[in-house]
Amino acid sequence: MEVILLERISRLGQMGETVKVKDGFARNFLLPQGKALRANEGNKKKFEGQRAQLEARNLERKSEAAQIAEKLDGKSFIVVRSAGETGQLYGSVSTRDIADLLTAEGFTVNRNQVELNQPIKTIGLTNVAIALHPEVEVTVTLNVARSADEAERQAKGEMLTTAEAIYGDDINDNARPENFFDPNAEFEGGGEENA
Repeated sequence: MEVILLERISRLGQMGETVKVKDGFARNFLLPQGKALRANEGNKKKFEGQRAQLEARNLERKSEAAQIAEKLDGKSFIVVRSAGETGQLYGSVSTRDIADLLTAEGFTVNRNQVELNQPIKTIGLTNVAIALHPEVEVTVTLNVARSADEAERQAKGEMLTTAEAIYGDDINDNARPENFFDPNAEFEGGGEENA
């Protein structure tokens, strides 16, 4: 199906272009969201009549997004989650979690603006792209940790994916197996006695 784009859509085209897309993409996304019109003579005339308004609205949205981008770009946010000693989360951090976190910090971001290919499932620092507008994209850093103290340590560059890194080398010296068992000791029979 051929459609006329009413706004810039990444990997598709600029406002005003007539592009060929799959029918389902047009029917299920572009047309209901008001991002495109079917390419026919009536709609082409309608678009030309509205072109100035659409460009003005796009410019206004872009300037709003640019203002938010100035405040948001390069910021770091701490996400506290439960995780095992290897750094594997007992859940994940999804686009909804990231959008909620940014909204709580005072930024207006929807979950569909967060560009995350797959949920975050390990602790550590992760860069996440936020598309505030088709032409305005920023990157924020998520510091996923078990606690605020660990987040601070990770921000300094520590890797907290082993027990020694988490608890320190000397905290559990008594819990090491070599402190319980002497490998050179002779086995003393504790079984049944032969009579």
